[in-house]
Amino acid sequence: MMFISQAYAQTSGAATSGGAGFFIQMAPLILIFVIFYFLLIRPQQKRMKAHQAMIASAKPRDTVVTNGGLVGKVTKVDEHELEIEIAAGVKVRVVKTMLADIRPHGAKAAND
Repeated sequence: MMFISQAYAQTSGAATSGGAGFFIQMAPLILIFVIFYFLLIRPQQKRMKAHQAMIASAKPRDTVVTNGGLVGKVTKVDEHELEIEIAAGVKVRVVKTMLADIRPHGAKAAND
């Protein structure tokens, strides 16, 4: 008695349609990349450009909020840093990239 059945090799028709078979196998990967690009990569690039534009627009007398939660008025702007007055006579220096928000001149700061 034989418990193991014989396996025979089949000839495939993939040899004649190799290009189409490859594209069908790669289509899900390409689709996933396109979805990731439009849902993750592109919005992140837009947020980064908007943040860089916001940082570049910082000027004295603007009210700013840092990533650490400090709210103050900009007193001095350097190339990479800002000097912020967070209370009467209390000034701190902050790296520009650590800004979370810039409010216009009319907004009230914590020290006003």
